[in-house]
Amino acid sequence: MTLTIDEHSLKNGVLTLVVTLVEVIQEALEGQAVRRLEGGELTDEEQERLGQALLDLDDALESIKADHGLTASVADLRRGLDDVVDDVVDRLVNPSRWADAQGGETPRGDA
Repeated sequence: MTLTIDEHSLKNGVLTLVVTLVEVIQEALEGQAVRRLEGGELTDEEQERLGQALLDLDDALESIKADHGLTASVADLRRGLDDVVDDVVDRLVNPSRWADAQGGETPRGDA
């Protein structure tokens, strides 16, 4: 049995995954930056450098997506990840609904 791999699809798939993960990390960094800004932890110079670094990262990601035709595939993967996260959060926040879907059994640790 031979495995046939489409090199172009593989490269685009891996690049889509990498860009998507970097976008997720970027969002976390932006959240941390906002907390630091609101907490008054940064000097004016640090605020400027941080803002510029985040803008540069955003520009680089947009350029990579445009150059490789990944805008739609990254958006699709992000939606899929968002759906998974929403489902996990819903199960954590509403364990009784999850138990109802499982035939009345409660998840371990919630009994």
